[in-house]
Amino acid sequence: MRILEKLKEKPNKNHLKLLSLIGFIIFLSLTIVFGLLTADRPEFVEYNVLEFEFAWTADQINIIFAAWGETGMYIQALAVYFDFLYIIGYTFFIFGVLLLISRNLNGKIQDITIVIALSAFLAGFFDVIENINLLFMLSDPLTFPTSSPFIASVSATIKFSLLFLQIIYFLIVVIVLLTQKNKNKKKR
Repeated sequence: MRILEKLKEKPNKNHLKLLSLIGFIIFLSLTIVFGLLTADRPEFVEYNVLEFEFAWTADQINIIFAAWGETGMYIQALAVYFDFLYIIGYTFFIFGVLLLISRNLNGKIQDITIVIALSAFLAGFFDVIENINLLFMLSDPLTFPTSSPFIASVSATIKFSLLFLQIIYFLIVVIVLLTQKNKNKKKR
C-alpha cells in the first residue's frame, strides 16, 4: 500500500509533534468545556451523554428527553456542536502520536501501527455520523427519524471500539518499545 509507505516518512516529525500537540490542546480544552457545561446540572443527574449516545430506541430517547427537559436538551445540543471540534482534537492527537511511535518500529509492526493510526479518522467519521443523528433527535424531539437512535448507537459503539483498540494498542507498543530499549541498554 502506497499510503503506508508515504506515512513512514511524511509528515515530518516536527509536523507530527505539532499536530499531536494541537490535537491534545483541543481535546483537553473541550473536555474542560464539556465538564463545565454538564457539571452539577440537575438535568444530567439521571441520564448523561453516554446514556443518550447508547439509547438504541426512540422510546429510550423520549425517556431521556423527558428527564432533561428543554434546558437539558439545549445544553446537550451545544455539547454536540462542540463535539465536532472534539473529534478533530482526538483524531489529530491519536493519529499524530501513533504515527510518531511508528517511526521507531520496523516491518509489519510499523505497518500495523500506521493502520491503527489511520483508524483514528475512521473513529472520527463514526463520531460525525453519531453527532448528526443526535442533532436530528435534539432539533426535533417530537418527530425525529426513528432510525436515528439506532444509527447513533451503532456509530457510538464502533467509535468507542476503535478508540479502545487504539488505546490498548498504544499501551502495548509503548511496553514493547520500552522493553526493547531496556534490552539494548543491557547489551552495551
